[in-house]
Amino acid sequence: MVTKQLSGTAADADLTRADSLAREIFSDVANKWALLIIEMIGDRTRRFTELRNDIEGISHKMLTQNLRMLERNGLVERTVHPTVPPRVDYTLTEAGHGLRATVDGMCDWTHRFLGHIEDSRRRFDAPVNG
Repeated sequence: MVTKQLSGTAADADLTRADSLAREIFSDVANKWALLIIEMIGDRTRRFTELRNDIEGISHKMLTQNLRMLERNGLVERTVHPTVPPRVDYTLTEAGHGLRATVDGMCDWTHRFLGHIEDSRRRFDAPVNG
């Protein structure tokens, strides 16, 4: 997707516009892997292998793609250490920590309403008597 709107001003951050930079950023970060990566990095510096081991179900390719996207958007900082083999560390930037506050809120919401959602699903999925 090529974004036409590149000014990045608050007035131009219109999620309803298909060419909005805000919509492109929202689309990038609002996926399950990106949110889990943000949460798993947290306040620490993490290595690629640590993240892959801690995020069950993520493939090497998905982790790589999402870390690159998060770095491109200025949410994650990647540091390569000149060792053999090379050591690569990831930390959240200030913007990444800002997003993490939102992710933490989503995690809290999930824990708070998990029972309610399970009950709702059970009722919705129940066969209709009639």
